Amino acid sequence: MGKQIIILNTGGTLSSVMKENGLAPGLTTENIQRELHMVSGDTELEMVDICSLDSANIFPEDWAMLAEKINELKSRCDGIVVIHGTDTLAYTSSMLSFMLQNINIPIVITGSQLSMGNPIADAMENCRCAIHMAASGRPGVYVAFNRKVILGCRASKVRSTSFDAFDSINYPYCAMISSMGMVLDDKAIPQKSGVFKLENNYSDKVFMLKMFPGIHRSMLKSILEQGYKGLYIEGYGLGGMPFLKHDFISELGELTRQGMTVLVGTQCRYEGSNLSVYETGLKSLENGVLQAYDMTSEAALTKLMWVLGKTENPDEIRDYFSVSLCGEVSIKV
Repeated sequence: MGKQIIILNTGGTLSSVMKENGLAPGLTTENIQRELHMVSGDTELEMVDICSLDSANIFPEDWAMLAEKINELKSRCDGIVVIHGTDTLAYTSSMLSFMLQNINIPIVITGSQLSMGNPIADAMENCRCAIHMAASGRPGVYVAFNRKVILGCRASKVRSTSFDAFDSINYPYCAMISSMGMVLDDKAIPQKSGVFKLENNYSDKVFMLKMFPGIHRSMLKSILEQGYKGLYIEGYGLGGMPFLKHDFISELGELTRQGMTVLVGTQCRYEGSNLSVYETGLKSLENGVLQAYDMTSEAALTKLMWVLGKTENPDEIRDYFSVSLCGEVSIKV
């Protein structure tokens, strides 16, 4: 008997049909299951409908619900595939990486750039990759796309229309499909570091800000006044921010003194941030900010939400950001 794989359908382009107002999720689980039997090999598939959403409509409460559903189903199967829209897929895969740390089966998120109903779509190939990674026996959270498997907390959507839509950021691929079959890189797959326990609490009091020349520090006070507990900033280059004409960094210090967690990364897609190199970065560290290092923005934001859902103790928060929980970061010392 083949491996038992459960497919959770949340909607997205893969299951879309053309409607009066444009493409929208619409294929049923029966439609999808009939198609997937062509690529599933000797695996036994079971389909479960979770929701039918364009992923722009996926919110943090959906992540918590999805993690809970995966926890319920994990003992009934050898792996789980999640069909998901591509727009927020990397946010979902990042948050599930934190919520499902040390899970004992593979969880593989996939989607497509064209609907399964389109004869030239990438949908079937992505599902084939996801199903076979889910049957691989390598526990963890992954993204399968364009014949590549990416660690879930390292995935980022980098192209809007190409089939090669996702990259593994600052991290090797976990597996690739070629004429040699599916070749796994076990060195890229983090080892379990403890007992699995569903941890799907989170804080939605988190804000993300991208630096730009001319940004004014007054908006930081507004973020605090609106009750946000955490702020993730995409700085310039290695994490730079202004401190002369408009002393943005000193204002951040005021936020950290009032209890806000401020995490700083980079706008650059690759190679990460390092606040220990330039004066601007060192001033930021003096004002109490935490470093995102080489995390993706998706992982940095969702880790901040997840950590603040566990604790508001500043020392504990700092500890969480000084370690890699599921392969999401390489700490520079």
